[in-house]
Amino acid sequence: MSVNPGAAEWPHRQIADQIRAKIQHGDWGPGEKLPSIPDIGQIYGVAKQTAQRAIDQLRIEGLLITRPGSGTYVRGVRRKLARLARGRYGSTRGYHSDPNGHYRQQVTLVGRSAAPHEVASAFGLPDGAELLVRRSLVTSQDQVVEVSASWLRPAEVTGSPLDGLTPLTRPLYQEVEEASGRRYVYATDQLSARLPTREEAETLQIRADTPVLTLLHTAFDGDRRTIEVTQSTWPGPTTLLTDDYKVPGPRAQLPDGPDVFLA
Repeated sequence: MSVNPGAAEWPHRQIADQIRAKIQHGDWGPGEKLPSIPDIGQIYGVAKQTAQRAIDQLRIEGLLITRPGSGTYVRGVRRKLARLARGRYGSTRGYHSDPNGHYRQQVTLVGRSAAPHEVASAFGLPDGAELLVRRSLVTSQDQVVEVSASWLRPAEVTGSPLDGLTPLTRPLYQEVEEASGRRYVYATDQLSARLPTREEAETLQIRADTPVLTLLHTAFDGDRRTIEVTQSTWPGPTTLLTDDYKVPGPRAQLPDGPDVFLA
């Protein structure tokens, strides 16, 4: 492990590249503590300030967590999102049927609250309209990897299991269908990137300048009337979005012309 002073890349980025490679190759595993900043400086033959900049770079990327008074550790959890929110309606319906127990969901708050602009808009309501919100955390390896909030019309779920902190025994959408008498038919997912709020940064144990991914999931009934809106937020650098799908073949040949392809 060394720094090339003649390289075009800054020394702190060279150090960050080498530490990142060690993490990716498994030399430093999830939860493992890194050497102290002075020790990293000695290992690479650089000033403490340079070593600190390297660690800060990897914290921004979400690979490391610094715990005050304890040290810096490998974050280690890379979240794979398959087809955005589609999994909640498939054969493996979200965290309720996680076969390997990788993720654990905990509802932290249930109550009435003023809906933020994007949620109220999805319901076709004015800003600040009061809705029922269910806030929750998802953890893996005792580490928070997601914060989420599901918003519902209070009149449709009051008095149902959705109106309390008792853990649900089946996926949320099934509880909503029973309580509301409406069926989920359509859904829209909107994914965006932004900087975290102060509360999100503290909960996800990331720096305030580490970007997060936010998914706005809106579910509709057959009349395109909104049933549920859920906002889910993940640390951007440690979240991988994957969507596998089949590429369609060429269209059938027309009777009086060649095959037609769309660019």
